[in-house]
Amino acid sequence: MRRTLPTLADKKVNPLTAKLLEYCNVLRDNGLSTAEFVEQLAYLVFLKMADETTAGPLSETKERATLVPVGYDWQSLMEKTSSGLGDHYRAILAELAKKDPVTTVGTLFTGSQNRIPNDNLLRKLIVELIDAVDWNGLTFDLRADAFEALLARSAEDTKTGAGHYFTPRPLIDAIIDAVQPRPTDTIADPACGTGGFLIAAYRYIIEHHAKELSRSDPEVRALSSGRIQGKELVPNTARLALMNMLLHGLGSAAGPSMVETGDALLTQPSRHASLVLAHPPFGKKAVITAVGRNGLAEKEDVHYSRSDFLITTTNKQVNFLQHIMSLMEMNGRAAAIVPDSALFETGPCSMLRRRLLDDFNLHTILRLPTGIFYAGGIKANVLFFDKATRAEGKPNTSKLWVYDLRTGLEFSLKQKPLRQSDLAEFVEAYLPGKSQTDRVETERFRCFSYDELIARDHLNLDIAWEEDPTLDDTHSAPPPEVIAREIVENLEAALNQFAAVADELGRDPLPQTDKQQ
Repeated sequence: MRRTLPTLADKKVNPLTAKLLEYCNVLRDNGLSTAEFVEQLAYLVFLKMADETTAGPLSETKERATLVPVGYDWQSLMEKTSSGLGDHYRAILAELAKKDPVTTVGTLFTGSQNRIPNDNLLRKLIVELIDAVDWNGLTFDLRADAFEALLARSAEDTKTGAGHYFTPRPLIDAIIDAVQPRPTDTIADPACGTGGFLIAAYRYIIEHHAKELSRSDPEVRALSSGRIQGKELVPNTARLALMNMLLHGLGSAAGPSMVETGDALLTQPSRHASLVLAHPPFGKKAVITAVGRNGLAEKEDVHYSRSDFLITTTNKQVNFLQHIMSLMEMNGRAAAIVPDSALFETGPCSMLRRRLLDDFNLHTILRLPTGIFYAGGIKANVLFFDKATRAEGKPNTSKLWVYDLRTGLEFSLKQKPLRQSDLAEFVEAYLPGKSQTDRVETERFRCFSYDELIARDHLNLDIAWEEDPTLDDTHSAPPPEVIAREIVENLEAALNQFAAVADELGRDPLPQTDKQQ
């Protein structure tokens, strides 16, 4: 098992982190959210790092201009700190937004806007904070930790929805410790958020294979130039992911982007991955319906056709898991975080569970405790499964191991945050790199045969073997907004199911006016 890296909660705040958080507070007092501050920081730090990288005799050559055009670079920005700063900054953003979106610069700047409320604050940010730091001279740990501290602060701002894409770092590291990424892996995350999984996988490879690899090694260069790839629907989140990677030493400012912006569910994967890591967006209702091989589709204004999907549904987690299945190469492996509903709901969810058991080797489920995500009241699990050729007449899953980290345990973001040590027992029980036949049952780790699983009502995989003592009358119910959201999602899901049944019977679905009531 690898040396445990300290999490943000375990570390003392380094000077750069403290300085960034101080400026964050100043800008928040002027109406800028943490997420907006981090966005502006990504633009400006990239310009400063590009200037440091290309400083010297090459500064006026075409080589530098291919990355950031002369007149739209950091030096031109510094020359405007006395007057016209805001207008010139907007001109820089507009110019760099013209870059091909498949490049690093294009991903960072497409759709970029100046959100700093006035020139004085912008000047303060540029001169006193960013220009005063030798960003390329900092160690990866210092600059990456500082940026991640801001991402964590941004995730706390629930009004912006930032927390929905922020996966706890201790959980990410435990998953990485379990699946053990290799230098030869092709690694993908189809809903990469701020890039946590991809960065942790790269960090694991560098740390564990340092003796046989160097940063100039072809395997390492391959990881940074296409073998690690993320996709993210929200453009601003994609740019944060890309900047996060660059600050961790992953990727190239002058190369192709390691994060593609767009909806991963729109098209079949053009290439496959040996390791898929994902925390797809939760929720039952997707904006678009996927039409699978069964040909049935709920009535939607827009839909997409995925011949590789076996199940037609608007359920987002089902569609993302189907996408992950398609994304995996033969003998590939995956770890995906899903809500509890994916394990017990009937209909498309039960069909998906059957496919996971029959066509894939669903070998491990980690039941997660509540209180670890910024979106309150979330009950989730990590599914670990492999893709293998199915022997005729036999399912690929023979045994499913369930680790219960939920029963009897309580966590909260402030008073008792999840730490790496809380997951150490799970990683040890998982036996990374060893045969699953050597696993041993414990109080929290139980094994279930295929026959036991298919005998369960509707193939329910929400498995617990002890009553949870934390679920008594002394503990409060989920927050009202969580209950309200679940009610709305359940009603939407029910209406869509009724509409699908009506279509099958040859009748029109519920009128649009009824759907809206």
